[in-house]
Amino acid sequence: MTRITAPELSPSPPDSPPPARRSPALATPPSRRRPSPSPSLALTPSSASTSATSSRPRPRPSMLMPEMDLGYEVTHISLNTDVSSLLLAGSHNINVLHVHERVSEDGDTIICRTAPVASQILPTNNDGIKVLQTSWHPFSSSHFGVLTSDAVFRLFDLSFDLEQPEQEFYLQPILPGRCQNASSICPVAFSYGSDHLWDRFSVFILFSDGSIFVLCPVVPFGCDYSKKHIEEIYEDVNTFGLKSSNPNVVTNSHLAIAWLEATFPELLRQSADSSTLMSRARAYAPVDDSLTLQGPLCRVCEENNELEGKSSSCEGKAVGFVYSSVGKDSVLVTAWGSGQLQIDALADEIQPQWSIGVPTRLDVDSHGRIKSVAMICDSNPQDSSALRSHRSSSMGSNVKSNTEAVWMGHSPPLLRLSIVDLALPKTSNGSSLSLFLDPLVPERFYCAHGGGLDMVTLHFLPFSYPEMASTPPSVHPVLTTGNSDTSSPFLSGFVAIADAYGHVQLVGITYTGECFVVEMKGWKEPTPLQLDICSKDIKDVESSTTGMISKELLAGPDPPILPSSTSLRSLTPDSIEGKSTLHHYIKVFHEHYVEYGHKVFIELKEHEDYVKTEIEDKQKRLQAVKQSLLSIEAKDEEINRRVDRASKVYDLLEKRIESFKMLPAANKKPLSQAELEFKSQLDRFADVELDALRTSIAALSARMKRFAQPSLGSGAAGAGMAPWQAPKAGRGHVSESQMSLMKSSLERLSLLNEENNQKLRVIETELKNKEQQ
Repeated sequence: MTRITAPELSPSPPDSPPPARRSPALATPPSRRRPSPSPSLALTPSSASTSATSSRPRPRPSMLMPEMDLGYEVTHISLNTDVSSLLLAGSHNINVLHVHERVSEDGDTIICRTAPVASQILPTNNDGIKVLQTSWHPFSSSHFGVLTSDAVFRLFDLSFDLEQPEQEFYLQPILPGRCQNASSICPVAFSYGSDHLWDRFSVFILFSDGSIFVLCPVVPFGCDYSKKHIEEIYEDVNTFGLKSSNPNVVTNSHLAIAWLEATFPELLRQSADSSTLMSRARAYAPVDDSLTLQGPLCRVCEENNELEGKSSSCEGKAVGFVYSSVGKDSVLVTAWGSGQLQIDALADEIQPQWSIGVPTRLDVDSHGRIKSVAMICDSNPQDSSALRSHRSSSMGSNVKSNTEAVWMGHSPPLLRLSIVDLALPKTSNGSSLSLFLDPLVPERFYCAHGGGLDMVTLHFLPFSYPEMASTPPSVHPVLTTGNSDTSSPFLSGFVAIADAYGHVQLVGITYTGECFVVEMKGWKEPTPLQLDICSKDIKDVESSTTGMISKELLAGPDPPILPSSTSLRSLTPDSIEGKSTLHHYIKVFHEHYVEYGHKVFIELKEHEDYVKTEIEDKQKRLQAVKQSLLSIEAKDEEINRRVDRASKVYDLLEKRIESFKMLPAANKKPLSQAELEFKSQLDRFADVELDALRTSIAALSARMKRFAQPSLGSGAAGAGMAPWQAPKAGRGHVSESQMSLMKSSLERLSLLNEENNQKLRVIETELKNKEQQ
């Protein structure tokens, strides 16, 4: 295992409290009603955490093995919140390994009980329906969601049944007959909402063309939620919904209140016991209504910035998705195969939305209790147009109308924060990117790709810190592989672990079987200040030692002041008075210069060490300068040779360019704007649409085979219903005529696909011939 220290980081946004709730203004996005966030712990890497981790007791390592051969390659491993179950997901299969239910032990190898998931739904021959993503629900340790290529989101209950899903949502992002792009009906990934109002009951789903849809509300049966949060939502609905004069607002509010009261019956009980902190969700689903697939979420864009919004769109197809709640902001990050990260924020609150008159299929037991739910979730085609018209008409609206807009039943718009280009090499199949959240810092996430591991930190949060300037996110490469092929993923597993010391450890496993650990240290530990202290000491020394010898000593001794007496001129040296006077002045001059010499001696004695140190330092600097001069002289010849070589290469390139100008193809005309647009459409059709079309055909074929198999019960059993239950209303069972019609439609679709492929080959041939002319 390799232990690595991460690079320097920039600080996260300041921990200033967010502003209070207020109404939106015209030039600024509406303020989201969210409680003040707790100060986030900003992280910087350090090697000092190595000593902390080395002092902790290390448990005995053990290896968990399933009790049976899975028969497929595991591509995703996920552990639930109470560390009791492990999801082992492949491209077409899912198994659950129970950590504490051990079959046998052989030394450090532990055999654990393993159970398959949805073996009747997922094919056993690794053909047809693919598992796109599996993830545990953040508010339940026994529920996990599965998104498959047949555009179905299923929620399974580990404690009840692993074969039949507890809740099944058939996603219909495009109404039948209106689909123009196959990528718009192919889901890619999903992400659960976080702990904020209706976000905790929401599931965000990303499709291949980059469109984002929302399912709300989706609640696992028997899941515990904070009673305080449920009451906050209930009060919010009654405050902003029921008192409105708009009938649409009142209708949506009544539906939301009915769902809350049926799912959480404690809201109707006026209990004086305040010790209950959690509320358990009851199994409930409206009989005559189904959830609406809200979306696609459109982006807030002014009219004069319309062209700018179109030009800033990402290329390729969407490959990854993650949701993060940062203070008052709900951030959505989309990863594209072109190596770009699209960062958006919800500009409004998410609200529940139902399709009136579309019944839900329920599976109930003999006591009338709901066992499972299945519903078809259609999108609202009038959602986007209605939202645009409402936004344009409410530009000058007051606070009340802006508050009522939350309950109009429209999908929340997105506010574009930034587009981060990771500058990955372009490949034919696109890059494979995976997104992971930081467990301690919500405004930080990691992106793993074929070129390594990057860390992205957000510095601009429009609702949490509106006073901050719009600063682009910072990208720090944590690991670099130097691999130019980014189409294949670099990591087979990655997890960010937070411990009780406020540290984060990034643990990853490469496809070559190597394990690495990147340790991160929190800023709560003081940063070493040796450099500042040393620089301060040097300044103090320089200020105290102004010079080697004082100016008084350098100026010399002060001459004695002789009296201006004229009697001295009359004295002779041979006389007694002259000798006495001469002896007196010799004594005075001797005492004066002896005192000066003594001062000079003391001064030189005190500065002996300083002068010695200065001379040694000057000698070292002189030697360093000489070495630098020698190295520069040695490099000068190499630089001259490289310049001469570059000049020769430049001359050679000029000659080659002149020779290329003589070729026949040099005079060809560039493609026109229409031809360029047509070529880009062909490239998109070849890169994105064909893959999406093949995936859709494979999923439909697998679903048709599953429904065509003879079963003991009625056709409703294949849809997750009890054999004895008949549908109440709405869509009926698949008859033989409908089955034959579906088969013929699939055959026509296959023929159409072959014809399109032939036309595409002809067009490519014509384009190549035209380019060669």
